[in-house]
Amino acid sequence: MSVRRDLHTLDRANAELVARHLVMAGRLVDEDPVEALLHARAARERAGRIAVVREAVGISAYHAGEWAEALSELRAARRMGGGPGMVAVMADCERGLGRPEKALELGRSDEARSLDEDQARELRIVLAGARLDLGQPDAAVVTLQTDDLKTSRPGPDHARLFYVYAEALLAADRRRDALEWFFKAASADTEGMTDAEDRVAELADQDD
Repeated sequence: MSVRRDLHTLDRANAELVARHLVMAGRLVDEDPVEALLHARAARERAGRIAVVREAVGISAYHAGEWAEALSELRAARRMGGGPGMVAVMADCERGLGRPEKALELGRSDEARSLDEDQARELRIVLAGARLDLGQPDAAVVTLQTDDLKTSRPGPDHARLFYVYAEALLAADRRRDALEWFFKAASADTEGMTDAEDRVAELADQDD
């Protein structure tokens, strides 16, 4: 309903076509991001002045590894729609473009300070990655040390957080701590989104 509301400025036939492309982009973005991006671009050709359309292109481009296009589209969506936008995704695009310093700048922006809990967690994960890109593992560890690490709630979001924290600890030569957090990541990863179990086995074998 919210997408259709955003498309209300278009004539009915065009709005229906744009909505169909957006639906297909959303359905395909995880399994076939390249095809999803084609649908999102088709929607942009018909409705390029609508924020939700530009955001869809940005998200699809991000999943397809088209970092520059993703960043450009998400910036456009933010200008049109206001609000913090997808700061974490934008920061990760900067990393993809080899600009971790720019990712850290986004982490200090006004938009970053207005994120909700889930969005802030995603941003911290990206910023920790940027610190690792810069060869600053201790700073990456500190970036992730919030109350989020105290949760025992399983699920992909916390599994990813624990996994990145374990990677940061390993990069900081804290192998024993890293093993503990890879184990926690494996326990939280109920959907098999990470290779945390393999990392646990790998580190355990190295310790034998």
